[in-house]
Amino acid sequence: MSVDDETRAALREMGLNTYEIDSYIVLVSGGQMTAMEVSEQANVPYSKMYEVLNSLKEKGWIKSTESRPFKYYPVPPIEATRFTKLRLENKYAALENTVAETLQPLYEQRELVERPEMMILRGQQAVLTKLEDILKKASVEIVVAAPEFAKPVIVLAEPLLGSGLKKSVSIKFMAAGKKSDWEFVKRFGGLGEIRLRDHMFGGGIIADGKEAMLFLGEEKPSLVIWSNHVGLVGFAREYFQFLWDSSATI
Repeated sequence: MSVDDETRAALREMGLNTYEIDSYIVLVSGGQMTAMEVSEQANVPYSKMYEVLNSLKEKGWIKSTESRPFKYYPVPPIEATRFTKLRLENKYAALENTVAETLQPLYEQRELVERPEMMILRGQQAVLTKLEDILKKASVEIVVAAPEFAKPVIVLAEPLLGSGLKKSVSIKFMAAGKKSDWEFVKRFGGLGEIRLRDHMFGGGIIADGKEAMLFLGEEKPSLVIWSNHVGLVGFAREYFQFLWDSSATI
């Protein structure tokens, strides 16, 4: 009986080795057999045969007659797989309990807490250095939300947002203020749509949805933060989209 590689791989994932797989397939195909017959048809060394058959019985894949000469027959595949699923679930539940009971108290005792990557950037040079690092790593998308007070930073970052990006990167640029103040961004490489809104409380630059540089303030940046924390970057990306959807295309 020929069985495809996918089925064999599934049986292997369920905990059967090669000899066990071959023996079970022979029994499914041929029905009740002696150990010698299984050995011959499955090409399993006879010296290994009883070890293989006993293992299959313990795992719930085959059964045997109660009198000599012993003959072996397969448990229906649906029944065998259900039994295996239950056995593995019980096994992993026990392992989960063992690990949790041993390590969770240690974790709580040491007060190990998540320390998301976050950095407050002080000074224009620190901001530009970190921005260069973010933009060079980007490979898919840069989204920019630029309040009026962030224009000096965007101007200084023009070489990076222009020819400094990978060709695969696209830019979504949203700004606050007058259209004439932001005409220069049309020179950026990979620039897609530009949108404008009257006002923006804070802003930022997000790369590939993985890293964000956030500008907080109204008339001037009171705080610049970099982070790659999944929750914070995800929230920033959603907020950008909210503002983007309500901004005017230019």
